[in-house]
Amino acid sequence: MNLLNEILKHEVYPALGCTEPVSCAYAAALAGAALGEEVEELLLSVDPGTYKNGAAVTVPQTDGRKGNLIAAALGAVLAHPERKLELLREVTAEQLDRAGALCGSGRCRATCLDDVREFRIEARVRGREHNALAVLAGGHTHIERIERDGRIVSEGDGTRAGGGLAYREALREITLRELLSLAAGINADHKAFLRRGVEMNQAMAEQGLAVRRTAHQLLRMRENGYLADDVFYRVKLQVASAVDARMAGINQPVMTSGGSGNQGVVATLATYLVGREMDVDEDRILESLAVAHLLNAYVKCFVGELSAGCGCAMAAGIAAAAAIVYQQAGVDLPKIDLAVNSVIGDLGGMICDGAKPGCAMKTVTAVDAAVRSGLMALDDYGLTVDDGLLGQTAEQSIRNLGRVTLEGMLQVDPTLLKILQEKVVSGAVQGGSVPC
Repeated sequence: MNLLNEILKHEVYPALGCTEPVSCAYAAALAGAALGEEVEELLLSVDPGTYKNGAAVTVPQTDGRKGNLIAAALGAVLAHPERKLELLREVTAEQLDRAGALCGSGRCRATCLDDVREFRIEARVRGREHNALAVLAGGHTHIERIERDGRIVSEGDGTRAGGGLAYREALREITLRELLSLAAGINADHKAFLRRGVEMNQAMAEQGLAVRRTAHQLLRMRENGYLADDVFYRVKLQVASAVDARMAGINQPVMTSGGSGNQGVVATLATYLVGREMDVDEDRILESLAVAHLLNAYVKCFVGELSAGCGCAMAAGIAAAAAIVYQQAGVDLPKIDLAVNSVIGDLGGMICDGAKPGCAMKTVTAVDAAVRSGLMALDDYGLTVDDGLLGQTAEQSIRNLGRVTLEGMLQVDPTLLKILQEKVVSGAVQGGSVPC
């Protein structure tokens, strides 16, 4: 198994819109295509993390509507699963009207799989003569099975082994030195793909100031003399701008990391922009981007695909800090340990309360910690085993973080789900997911 190729294939890909609602659209499109006739009913069942992330985020091409349900209805109407997470790129007014009518008819419903802890989406559709089911499990584009009239027509996508994704099982066993050393082996195709990710995410950042949210406020603070025009400000401005645009539903894709667009923005832009600011060689920057994607995937093996903790901080922030160290020091494990430990010690426990405009604020915090931790580590300073949940090494600290997230924060998501559902019922959230 070529671990680098597997991660870039399954964890790093373009996505249009927040990846949880658009995965609901993808699942419904798979079911709709298998159905082979017009969808008259849709039942969407999702894990708690997917429910949470789709509750308050704007879905592209929906005239500002929010939630997993409208995304799934639109996917069912489109029935073009070959486009995967970019399937909402082209939507006509007639298709949106059909999806809206499906949602408004009462024949389109959503439920939450309360006891499921891993990523899972089940889209069941019914037409006049047939019914179909599509299940995504383990990852945003990983097909578990597709059924038509109760018969399996497609099963798995060749990535699962022993109940899990094979490359993730390998990731859990590899040493950090072995993992990071893979970056030095990137070829011309890898480099072109990594450059494309930077270009996509920078293009999204160009859209964000017009949204007039977090990035716009950073710009105003700099103009008013409250922030210096330094490397920290410039990186945070671009990252926040890209996330502002994504959460507003701008019709443009970004390159994800770990299956998350916002994590892709943090891991890619923070790493790339710091490298440019520090005059790092282009090839070395591209290697460091591979490091960021590799480490982001590695961390998520321990904290979960959709964690109770903020992935932009707890996965992408760690990844960017280590990549910044790699740019100037290579696989210097003592320095990388310091960088990883400092991010975990600083941001450990930051919760994820779903995808929404406020994610830009959290990415600003994550980027600040990542850049600061990386630069401090290059000067041989950082938090150590004496500090709280940190271990002797980055691997131990990441595993400890996983324990805190998966064991210690068990009640975070159920509590958040109740809060979100109460907000939808009260009308505080307009256009959000149907309560479970």
